[in-house]
Amino acid sequence: MAEAGDRGGLDSYRSPLASRYASPEMCFVFSDRFKFRTWRQLWLWLAEAEQVTCAAGVLSELVNYRRVAGLNRALRFVCASESVRFWQVTSKWLQDETGTWGWLSLSTDLIILRNAFDLLLPKLARVISRLADFAKERADLPTLGFTHFQPAQLTTVGKRCCLWIQDLCMDLQNVTRVREELRFRGVKGTTGTQASFLQLFEGDHQKVEQLDKMVTEKAGFKRAFIITGQTYTRKVDIEVASVLASLGASVHKICTDIRLLANLKEVEEPFEKQQIGSSAMAYKRNPMRSERCCSLARHLMTLVMDPLQTASVQWFERTLDDSANRRICLAEAFLTADTILNTLQNISEGLVVYPKVIERRIRQELPFMATENIIMAMVKAGGSRQDCHEKIRVLSQKAAAVVKQEGGDNDLIERIQADPYFSPIHAKLEHLLDPSSFTGRAPQQVHRFLEEEVYPLLKPYESVMKVKAELSL
Repeated sequence: MAEAGDRGGLDSYRSPLASRYASPEMCFVFSDRFKFRTWRQLWLWLAEAEQVTCAAGVLSELVNYRRVAGLNRALRFVCASESVRFWQVTSKWLQDETGTWGWLSLSTDLIILRNAFDLLLPKLARVISRLADFAKERADLPTLGFTHFQPAQLTTVGKRCCLWIQDLCMDLQNVTRVREELRFRGVKGTTGTQASFLQLFEGDHQKVEQLDKMVTEKAGFKRAFIITGQTYTRKVDIEVASVLASLGASVHKICTDIRLLANLKEVEEPFEKQQIGSSAMAYKRNPMRSERCCSLARHLMTLVMDPLQTASVQWFERTLDDSANRRICLAEAFLTADTILNTLQNISEGLVVYPKVIERRIRQELPFMATENIIMAMVKAGGSRQDCHEKIRVLSQKAAAVVKQEGGDNDLIERIQADPYFSPIHAKLEHLLDPSSFTGRAPQQVHRFLEEEVYPLLKPYESVMKVKAELSL
């Protein structure tokens, strides 16, 4: 039996996101080591800024972070204990500013969010890039379109892929915006008034603002909040979780489409030689990567409810019922987003298309879609639109009966070719049934979309585009 306090091994629950799915670099950003290291760095930045602004400060030894974990367990409080021997500013400032260690933990939270975004953005850009390559290569390949998952007018494989890319481009822009708008809390004191700093600097408001600005810049933020309570506004967490939830919705839609296409045998995700598609049915090629993305994306989409509720119940300057909740939901949101992007990149790097299957499905549906073109051609040849419409109606119903009642192939064109009434256009039927004539401007739309919207958006990520996505499981 595991000893009390054991947090690892096979005798204790471990988050599958960390142990099975998410990348090591994303797991590290949310690790205790990164958190404690950032705490120590924040103290150094504060001390350096205080030296410039003439505050007293003496640097002492830092306590090992393992000792911190022990103190946290003993005190039942997440404290900055590894900095107990920290910069000795003034006893009054220590009591007011760090009595709850809020400055360290809240500032670290914002740095973690920023760094986590910096890991996600290149991965999202790579997914878009891989799908853009796929769309460009197949911009002209006709395929049956679906509305309500019922056969509709033709589109192209590349155009359909651009629907996926467009959603992901919106996600890239939104994630970038939220990352760029992150603001540092700054050094504001326990209720955000900076009263302890004003006392420390003997009423010098300019020095208080200078200290706040210097620490903000050292932490790598363009600006800090002017107004805070004890915490930065929890609306920030809503923004963060919202753009990740929106990304989850995009990935879920994409991978659902891939799963449906796999069922139609038109497009499949990559499948290794030794991969087992089903433990019971050896012939199956289950779309397990896309299924994993959908499964995790559903979890990601629900996590936005946590910060929404947390922000709504903050009492006055702050209440601590946010702490445990945020520690779980924010980390899980980023680890989940990281996992689905890794997986989707892997999928997009190996998508398999079956043009012959696509062509066969088009042949089954295109005769019905071509009836309007056939009627127009007959009218141009001198026929009556009303008579032609009635002929087409009768032949279409007979062909539909063969498909639905007998399970046969659509033989409408054969019926038209056998009917002397349509002899004026028999030589034109092949042209009238050319699938490419039914895709409209889809190919042109693909190329314009990629050139005008996608490639410019990816330009900042050119240096990281070559990284391949490897799945650990």
